Amino acid sequence: MRPGSNAFEVFFDLEGKQRQIAVLEERVSDPGIWGDPDAARKALKEKAKLAAVVGDFQQISAGITGARELFEITRAEGDEGMLAEVDAELDSLVATMSSLELKLVLSGDYDAGNAILTVHAGAGGTESQDWAQMLLRMYLRFAEKAGFKATVIDAQEGEEAGIKSATVEITGDYAYGYLKAESGVHRLVRISPFDSNKRRHTSFSSVFVLPEIDDSVKVDINPADLRVDTFRASGAGGQHVNKTDSAIRITHVPTGVVVQCQNERSQHKNRDMAMKVLRAKLHEMEMRKKQDKIDNLQSGMKDISWGNQIRSYVLHPYRMVKDLRTRAETSNTDGVLDGDIMPFIEAFLTMPAEKRVLVPQSEQDE
Repeated sequence: MRPGSNAFEVFFDLEGKQRQIAVLEERVSDPGIWGDPDAARKALKEKAKLAAVVGDFQQISAGITGARELFEITRAEGDEGMLAEVDAELDSLVATMSSLELKLVLSGDYDAGNAILTVHAGAGGTESQDWAQMLLRMYLRFAEKAGFKATVIDAQEGEEAGIKSATVEITGDYAYGYLKAESGVHRLVRISPFDSNKRRHTSFSSVFVLPEIDDSVKVDINPADLRVDTFRASGAGGQHVNKTDSAIRITHVPTGVVVQCQNERSQHKNRDMAMKVLRAKLHEMEMRKKQDKIDNLQSGMKDISWGNQIRSYVLHPYRMVKDLRTRAETSNTDGVLDGDIMPFIEAFLTMPAEKRVLVPQSEQDE
């Protein structure tokens, strides 16, 4: 099925999406909906998402028609020099089609929104803490290259090097949809820069990604269940040391969930951000409970869990990054650690869930 054909339109369901947009336009034009700001905001958001996808489809269809016409002119005139222009147009269309494919895949409730990403060092002290910092840098570079805004809202430094943990707010269209593929345990194999004997070490760090929950999603938090502590934010020293207790740590007593924020100088702003992270974590916990009930009813076997190892980064004795769910791999380890992880994300998102597997331990270093 080629873009622009009737068959492709049926597959894409262009008419269905246009009908949905028309229904949403009618809803938001009804003054009555504005009595419920949350419903109005949700309708506007859904309309904008559908309109963007339809716009991409129409761009592809027009581009295919234009490329076909240009090719026919080139063939009629025998001007082979224009073939390069046709090739460039087709390359652009392929990129747009890939983007459209991902948008169709990213149709979950929160996929189009922002993400809250947390990196935790595993057991192993300095080695794992250094690896956690490498992962943090990788995601900050990825966000920059993808056009997202990344803000480190909390980071706990290691005793000698690296970080024990860090939490990052990543904002931009489909930030959560893309980054949800990164949740899991990441494994590094290298010659340790901290080992005077230059021995090979294996380190683990975990990554967890939550959707940022907006005000339209109700998360009941009883203020009486919160313990709020303030402390002095850590800084670079000298004149940059924060001399007030502006950092916030909030503990949700019933669940034991702890969040903190110290990147803002204002205690009020830090509290707002900490509450945003807390809402996301509590919402995820509730969704996980519901999903666990469904899984238990459907099967006694658990699917791949968040805690499983998902990717291996080998820097010695050879250089290779391998995703253990999709088997996607590359020898360009420097590029990956510099944020070039979109191929792994795309491979995960476009692969049917039932085909994702974990590579057995015995195969991970092959």
